Amino acid sequence: MERLGKGLWGLVAAATLAGCASNSPQVANPADPWEGFNRRVFAFNQTLDRYALKPVAQGYDFVTPQPVQEGVGNFFSNLGELRTIINSALQWKWANAGVASGRFLVNTTLGLGGVLDPATRMGWNENEEDFGQTLAVWGVGEGPFVVLPLLGGRTLRHASGLPADWYTDPLTYVEDDATRYGLRGLELINYRASVLDQEQLIQGDRYSFLRDTYLQQRRFKVNDGEQGRDSFADDDFDFNADDFAE
Repeated sequence: MERLGKGLWGLVAAATLAGCASNSPQVANPADPWEGFNRRVFAFNQTLDRYALKPVAQGYDFVTPQPVQEGVGNFFSNLGELRTIINSALQWKWANAGVASGRFLVNTTLGLGGVLDPATRMGWNENEEDFGQTLAVWGVGEGPFVVLPLLGGRTLRHASGLPADWYTDPLTYVEDDATRYGLRGLELINYRASVLDQEQLIQGDRYSFLRDTYLQQRRFKVNDGEQGRDSFADDDFDFNADDFAE
């Protein structure tokens, strides 16, 4: 489960940036009452990706060795441990807050600022928590699925937690604009490059596949790995969460 957070971000990036959705008729999904609007935003996102982000990510992937890409991903994941610490405490998950604190200290010091991940080798596995998950623990309903410009697909509850997540992101407090935007761009390009090979796993209607996959994975995270009954997936939808884990 420790890699689920990274896999989910890959799914969200793919849902934001994958190719056009099919125009074939689809069975209505009760989790997606705003599907018409969502598909239009999805089309905008994929157009932006097709002509801008994906070519840059492909170039980055071509010239950047895999160990360097992994180091970049580790660096940003290490910063995310601070968000996990706060949200674990808000959810009264003190054991996970302790593990995340240990991971941050070890990887920041022994891991050269988080570029390396010695904490995982020590058996302290990553288990990301965000404010959307905190809202779920506090009893806030999931709400409908919504596709946001540039940011991609979220449940309404997940989207509502984004402002709090931004406030707990250390990059938010980098004062120099050029440095902050540069780091944000590097994070985005690195994540986009990490899901290039995963696009071949998309089957049928891209929008529906990625939406249902995201909903299934999100419930998996909110329930701490207990999948439970997935009322949102189509009857013929079959997906293994490990397929998208890094």
